[in-house]
Amino acid sequence: MGISPLEFLLREIRRRRLAAGLTQAALGQRIHFSDTQISGVETGTKPVNEGMLKALDRALETGGLFIRLWEDLVRDGTPPLWFLRWLEIEREATALRWFESMYVPGPFQTEAYARATLAGESHTPDEVDQLIAARLSRWNILTRERPPLLAVVIDEAVVRRGAPEARDMMSAQLAQLLSYGELPHVRLQVVPTRIGMYPGYGGPFVLADAEDGRRYAHVDGQLAARIRAEPADIATLASRWERIKAVALPVDQSKKLIEEVAASWS
Repeated sequence: MGISPLEFLLREIRRRRLAAGLTQAALGQRIHFSDTQISGVETGTKPVNEGMLKALDRALETGGLFIRLWEDLVRDGTPPLWFLRWLEIEREATALRWFESMYVPGPFQTEAYARATLAGESHTPDEVDQLIAARLSRWNILTRERPPLLAVVIDEAVVRRGAPEARDMMSAQLAQLLSYGELPHVRLQVVPTRIGMYPGYGGPFVLADAEDGRRYAHVDGQLAARIRAEPADIATLASRWERIKAVALPVDQSKKLIEEVAASWS
């Protein structure tokens, strides 16, 4: 995949900052952002917005270059940079093993559910739309001509936790989850609450097998998602996956549990 418009914009921000002889901290002071925020924007791990771009244009005296790039090339539906890298791996994978402990996996999410997961975050409406568009685009891996084998294990909390005022949202979300779980290349299992502590407490992750034999992992964190390809990391997560799957309910029992919880949300 070639360089995206967003990646070009972020590289240009870094290039102009370095040309001006400014550190990330010094630039942050000029526009009243922390060096951590500047670093996150330059590396694509934090979303950029129009307000910051206008401030960067003023501080680096670019004549409005950044905001023009944003308006002309980036703003309309471009996924965040950190997500683009994983989307490429996901699109080309022959098999995906996906564990989620808190949320319905991205490709299975309805738009209403996806928006609810972002509630309370410090995103502008444009940023929310950008993140939602990127997330919903992932359903394509389920319906493409040659979809990957997709093994999904979720914690029971995923289907039980939801806002009481959002019963319709949860009912629709679980109906969609069950529908996708019926696809021939999808295997959906649930780790029941009665299991107690198990290796999934370490957090969600996805393992991807590429056609050329390489393997990658996507690991979520509170601040950013990480893509890992080091053999030791892959081996650790593969072992963790097997231990998680070992305590999950069989597919038919998992389906029954989700159906029962879905009825309680109706």
